Amino acid sequence: MTNTPDDVEVIEKRADFQGYFRIDTYRLRHRLHDGRWSKEVTREVFERGHAVAVIPYDPALDRVVLIEQFRIGAYAARQSRWFADDVSPWLIEVIAGIIEPGEDPAEVAVRETVEECGLNLSELIPVSHYLASPGGTSESVFLFCGRVDASDVGGLHGIADEGEDIRPFTLPFSDALDWLNAGRIANAASIIALQWLALNRDAVRKKWR
Repeated sequence: MTNTPDDVEVIEKRADFQGYFRIDTYRLRHRLHDGRWSKEVTREVFERGHAVAVIPYDPALDRVVLIEQFRIGAYAARQSRWFADDVSPWLIEVIAGIIEPGEDPAEVAVRETVEECGLNLSELIPVSHYLASPGGTSESVFLFCGRVDASDVGGLHGIADEGEDIRPFTLPFSDALDWLNAGRIANAASIIALQWLALNRDAVRKKWR
């Protein structure tokens, strides 16, 4: 049995918080796998829009471009018992940004790559479109691999008025995989991007030769 959106009955939806992000509360019931209806449940949904992530890759140099920046979620996560005191809230990441009204995901990939590392994308390969954390947020991520010239990466980037302080750097692909395997890269978009590139690197280099 495959359920559809028609198998959800929304009894009430209200916006309970609006700040930098929004939180909506749903009262609903949904069809169960045995065909019956569930009891009424209440769920909060974190609304932050939809995002784009891109891993810049230089096929000639066989290097990826990554960035480092402070993340409040990583800082808050350190307060749990699952993280050691020396875990840094400055994360190693791929390029990423929120899709603004009227924008296409590919346009966001180009814009964010310029803003966050000062590089121009010459080609894009769509990788995936996935839900970031569907148990509590509607956010989805459009993931791309983008072709760049990584021979001149450096400086500090980001939009100061938005509180961004971003350090881009370049890394041999083999080193990036070592960092991934050692746990130095610990966010979903970057893990997915590097694992995809590990599986498809030969085909990407052939395509962009």
